[in-house]
Amino acid sequence: MELKDLAAISGKPGLYKIIKPARASIIVESFDHHRKKMVISANQRVSVLDEISVYTNNSEGSTPLIDVFQTIYREYGLEQALDDDATNAEYLSFFKTILPEYDQSRVYASDIKKIIRWYYLLLKESPQLITGASSEKDEEE
Repeated sequence: MELKDLAAISGKPGLYKIIKPARASIIVESFDHHRKKMVISANQRVSVLDEISVYTNNSEGSTPLIDVFQTIYREYGLEQALDDDATNAEYLSFFKTILPEYDQSRVYASDIKKIIRWYYLLLKESPQLITGASSEKDEEE
């Protein structure tokens, strides 16, 4: 599995594994222990994680989400850097240490909270996506 196989769906919490496209929709499965399947219609906004970037003030203009995840992992490993009850100021301060050049006028605390939640979900459900370590399935191929 890769980040291109996972998506965030506007208005729905968490991440979803893309199972397959259907006529004018896609079939997804929640990327948690529930593994609930559902059909998402074409009028809902679906963002594939591989295509998400964080706005920055550097020459590139953005940093891919996987780079942000890997930086968090390098800095904190499996340790949880923020509690669930952290304040907006704590999220902003944390993100400034991870990605100092992020565009503070375009990246909000709510965006950072979402990124951090996704990071911990990926770390729990599929850590090889962040750590770069291959899974046993990948080694067999």
